Amino acid sequence: MTYTGDVQVGGPADLRELPALTIAKLAVGPFDNNAYLVRCTQTGDGALIDAAAEPDRLLELIGDRPISKIITTHQHGDHWQALEEVARATGASVIAHPLDAGALPVPVDLEVEDGDDVTVGVVSLEVIHLRGHTPGSIALYHPGHLFTGDSLFPGGVGNTNKDPERFAQLFADVSERIFDRLPDDTWVYPGHGKDTTLGAERPSLPEWRERGW
Repeated sequence: MTYTGDVQVGGPADLRELPALTIAKLAVGPFDNNAYLVRCTQTGDGALIDAAAEPDRLLELIGDRPISKIITTHQHGDHWQALEEVARATGASVIAHPLDAGALPVPVDLEVEDGDDVTVGVVSLEVIHLRGHTPGSIALYHPGHLFTGDSLFPGGVGNTNKDPERFAQLFADVSERIFDRLPDDTWVYPGHGKDTTLGAERPSLPEWRERGW
């Protein structure tokens, strides 16, 4: 089956198999959050990006193969409702940016900053700090693949509550740290809803700037 990224709460995960890692996308919870399980194909090590909700379904997705890390993209509660239970069941290290770590329901084992790498087996995920949706929002980048939390969606950047300073910061970070650096064929895995690519979104950047939210 070809990966599409179109998943529904209560439905099955969608699986993408790459040479270096596999990506499983699962929709969970009342806010239709996306959780992503990435695994290194060489070692089998795994990491969960956003233990958002429905811990039983997330643990079923993880299965019997261990994960070493749970990465939380930002502090909003809909992205960590299952964090405590999944962390306890798996023993995985909890990872977040220091500016959002204090809002999480469990202690953070590793605080990461812009430019740091999170390793999953022999695969590295680059941390990209995107300020504005929350102070410590992060994206995670593996060549060709970008997990953006709630900082970038199809059709625009994340919610900044109509605060012009927060919007300007988020738009600047997304422009400079993502669109100015990464190629158009980079696949975007957001915190809610369908996937997109940077190439599909790039022509709309002037419209987003003018819109201002």
